[in-house]
Amino acid sequence: MAKKILAVDDEAHILHVVTMKLSNAGFDTVTAQDGDEALEAFMAERPDLVITDLQMPHMTGLEFATALRQEHNIHDVPVIMLTARGFDLDPSEMEAAGISDVLEKPFSPRDVLARVEALLADHADATPMET
Repeated sequence: MAKKILAVDDEAHILHVVTMKLSNAGFDTVTAQDGDEALEAFMAERPDLVITDLQMPHMTGLEFATALRQEHNIHDVPVIMLTARGFDLDPSEMEAAGISDVLEKPFSPRDVLARVEALLADHADATPMET
């Protein structure tokens, strides 16, 4: 079964590029354009990984990731944060929100795919096998 990825960005062309690359690689993709929509999509779809932009209307990517971890008690899903080049994230805020990786915009779709595959592989290795 294909792994499901939730991509969140308020820029339609970013969502298109990310979902196209991931879909072509065999992933099932779900999209949202802001943090509120992303929370709804996450709860409905239960993706295996999230890629979210930092700067969005209504709720930032950091607020969205924090809400997943604190309000919904979801700790086992890797989150990749997309940021504008040079925008510094506070390491303690990233840790509190459970951010697994950061990609600066502009980014290569190949880099997105490589990071997604690496995080999912790491996550699979860290998840105990069911007997």
